[in-house]
Amino acid sequence: MNRTLSALVLAAVLSAAGQAMAAEKTVTLAVDNMYCSACPHTVKQSLAKVAGGEVAVSYEKKTAIIIYDDQKTTLAALTAATTQAGYPSHPITEAAATK
Repeated sequence: MNRTLSALVLAAVLSAAGQAMAAEKTVTLAVDNMYCSACPHTVKQSLAKVAGGEVAVSYEKKTAIIIYDDQKTTLAALTAATTQAGYPSHPITEAAATK
């Protein structure tokens, strides 16, 4: 009985550890071709389809900040989504994003 209980506890711990390895990441993208106030909506929609997390787009700064699960999507998929929508993007550093 104790061995069965120990095995179940071990399985639960290992399962939780696997889920914990998924990391939530934040990236700031510089977004090109945003020339009107409607553009951020299109960029946000394109990112929301692949990000699976939070997306904030700034027309003024020409940036998109995305919080995403790296087990569900990649940076390449995020930049591809904006590019396919007509807004090429690339990651920038936080220091550059605050300017």
